[in-house]
Amino acid sequence: MINTEQKTNRLSNEKSPYLLQHAYNPVDWYPWEPEAFNKAQSENKPIFLSIGYSTCHWCHVMERESFEDPEVAELLNRYFISIKVDREERPDIDHIYMEFCQALTGSGGWPLTILMTPEKKPFFTGTYFPKQRRYGRAGLMDILSQIGELWKSDEKKIRQSAEEIFNMITSHKADIRLQPLTSPTENDFEAWAREILETAYQTFSKTFDRHYGGFGCAPKFPSPHNLTFLLRYAQDHTDEKAAKMVRTTLDMMGKGGIYDHIGFGFARYSTDEKWLVPHFEKMLYDNALLAIAYLESYQYQHQPQDDRKAQEIFSYILRDMTSPEGGFYSAEDADSEGIEGKFYVWTPNEIQFILGAEHGDLYCQAYDITEEGNFEGKNIPNLLPADWDTLASSAGLSYDSLRKQLEESRLKLFLARDKRIHPHKDDKILTSWNGLMIAALAKGAQILADPSYSEVAEKAVSFISNTLYTKKRLLARYRDGEAAHLGYLDDYAFLIWGLLELYMATGKLQHLEFALTLQEEQEKLFLDLESGGYFLTGSDAEELLIRPKEIYDGALPSGNSVSALNLLRLARLTGDNHWEKRAEEQLFAFRSNLSDHPSGYTAFLQALQFAMNQSKEIVLAGDLLHSDLPEMKKIFFSAFRPYSTLLYHEGSLGRLIPWVKDYPVESDKVTAYVCENFSCHKPVHAPAEFSLLLDEKH
Repeated sequence: MINTEQKTNRLSNEKSPYLLQHAYNPVDWYPWEPEAFNKAQSENKPIFLSIGYSTCHWCHVMERESFEDPEVAELLNRYFISIKVDREERPDIDHIYMEFCQALTGSGGWPLTILMTPEKKPFFTGTYFPKQRRYGRAGLMDILSQIGELWKSDEKKIRQSAEEIFNMITSHKADIRLQPLTSPTENDFEAWAREILETAYQTFSKTFDRHYGGFGCAPKFPSPHNLTFLLRYAQDHTDEKAAKMVRTTLDMMGKGGIYDHIGFGFARYSTDEKWLVPHFEKMLYDNALLAIAYLESYQYQHQPQDDRKAQEIFSYILRDMTSPEGGFYSAEDADSEGIEGKFYVWTPNEIQFILGAEHGDLYCQAYDITEEGNFEGKNIPNLLPADWDTLASSAGLSYDSLRKQLEESRLKLFLARDKRIHPHKDDKILTSWNGLMIAALAKGAQILADPSYSEVAEKAVSFISNTLYTKKRLLARYRDGEAAHLGYLDDYAFLIWGLLELYMATGKLQHLEFALTLQEEQEKLFLDLESGGYFLTGSDAEELLIRPKEIYDGALPSGNSVSALNLLRLARLTGDNHWEKRAEEQLFAFRSNLSDHPSGYTAFLQALQFAMNQSKEIVLAGDLLHSDLPEMKKIFFSAFRPYSTLLYHEGSLGRLIPWVKDYPVESDKVTAYVCENFSCHKPVHAPAEFSLLLDEKH
């Protein structure tokens, strides 16, 4: 906890909420800056590097136990130069040192703890360490004192170890070469792609939890790109099992405690197989990607719970996670008052005090609130055991009346909960995660035919273009009036994705223009001309130990995966052979990576799925304000068409995409042109005709 009466350290001058949380530690912290490394070299001290983020539960634990402790601080200040890094502001640094940690220990996580030479080469890695030995983990006091003394007595041995570790990691990376930038034959590529897609599907099929959804055992992460991959697989193969995996997972997550049934929004992951007990922090990116998954599932299966869940996620984001300027905040903490989950849990007495005995008892039955509790003696509201039909019958209510009453109870509980001490909100605005939410909101506008969502997304784009885009360069973070850190690949790739979805939702040419501008800049800054793919950092960025490149789709899809699909969509939208060639190169570059473990790259696989399917391009030519256009858009977005592109030719599109000049624009009607597999159907004007034309084949 922060004690403002204590003396501050250098972190008090930073903008990062995570670094500011440590500004009153007795540790003599430095941010990642030249001064720290110069001091380490001039005093010949090793570096203690601690990487985390402001809503990380175990980061808070390690701070309370160790970094606020004078004994630990004395050891750190005596033996080391100590550096704090916010992984969300500096994903490049986090990526590099997490790779070392995983290679040396077989696992990783946050807080990430690195001991390294003044030249930034690690010799000891780990994650959370208690102050004294506990949980089978070495104590931080012992580690610091032993290594501090060893550096004094045998510095050469430690430096030699660091050099060996560095050489091992870099030689291993050199061995995993990307495919040379030569195109295989079309038949070879198609055969490989089909095999890769099938292998990934079979992996999910084997690991699918038939009872609770998701894949594998606890802990369970939502990983929405796995679900959107399976939706495309289900459509391509008319596969009921793939669709069932998506249906079960979305339904069980939506019923579980991982979902906040009172205030909406999803937590980061579930600690159990049933999605009951979450790690309570809420991340912007999870909610953006899950909104997309629910929306696409709604397109595919037309289940009302998907529509409802997406709208509830957006309600949470607009209420709690949107800045007055229009950008979206990053996360909400798992802890409040130093206790994980305290803000979110209930007892039956609390519920009945707020709702009254009758309504309180009904709510408790509906949401699994019991005297025994389901989480440390208290209760996480959930619908896992719920049978609302039986409950309605026993209460003498219709199903609709029960739902209405429970919604009224939810609103009362929300207002009561709002008076509790809230978890910490990380209010920095990250370009990359904002790009994901822009994409989600734009899809909401498309699929739910609600233009208010695209208006919110456009406000976020305006905020980014005005505050985080300068001198033809995206910046990564905004907070408290300051934009900082050169943008990373993810900032470009995710924002381009959002802009493409926003163009599809609105038809406004400036969104497509901005997407093309950013893609051109991405090529110049991040492209690996030797091996293909994109580096995480730009050519103008700080030179680090390694220039990282990421393809794995973990909690977030990688920038390389999203870029592969962006390039394909730009190629089909513009008809520009340059983007077609770049898309092919991107797909071919990572063949060896995908072959090793296809199910770890499901966002990238969606680019493969796009490339493997016949193209279908739709042009709606006419005034964007024409009365027929909303109905035509509704028809197009009512079905799941993941491989179709939509252009709006309102008269000015030809200056960006020359080939559309052949399509006349008439002021009194909207003309729909549908082309697929390199041939075009006869143009139609009436919405009903457009619907029939699309329904011939999705």
